[in-house]
Amino acid sequence: MQAQTLSGGFDRPPVQSAHAFRAVMDAMARPGRISRISGAQPPAPLSIAAGSVLLTLCDTDTPVYLAGDTDTDDVRAWLAFHTGAPLTGPSHATFAVGGWSSLMPLSAYAIGTSEYPDRSATLLVECTELSASGARLTGPGIQSEAALSLPDVQSFQDNSALFPLGLDFIFTCGGHLAALPRSTKVS
Repeated sequence: MQAQTLSGGFDRPPVQSAHAFRAVMDAMARPGRISRISGAQPPAPLSIAAGSVLLTLCDTDTPVYLAGDTDTDDVRAWLAFHTGAPLTGPSHATFAVGGWSSLMPLSAYAIGTSEYPDRSATLLVECTELSASGARLTGPGIQSEAALSLPDVQSFQDNSALFPLGLDFIFTCGGHLAALPRSTKVS
């Protein structure tokens, strides 16, 4: 277990974290666009994309909730060693990671306040498939419309209706990611 805990981080942290950060920011700026991200080799069941996002965005001041099958001793140790991020429950999480059903209910996460809408959670949804088909997306960062395979359209419509409050989502699958900020309209 110790060897797996110590390995799997970025080989060249300054360069790889910069590339991963750019990939995440591009995904948030262009909702629904699927792009590649690499660098991390996290323990199963985390994907390369989820591991890379966590290595890039988490630190000792970033509480993380591991939902469902992502909450393993190996993942806990890996995350602690590489990021120092404290583990917490859903109501205090800045980031939550897991499969869609294990992240439920969405009402368990912080959606921000009118004074501080940025104090909300971002959910990293591990998917078995990620494709540019399915739900129709419109809004900031989308020229006319985009499409993305979403697990539950109604949940994202309800979340968008809370804007400027609400949750942000990053979908990960293997070495790919796509994002759905709360400002995106879903139909």
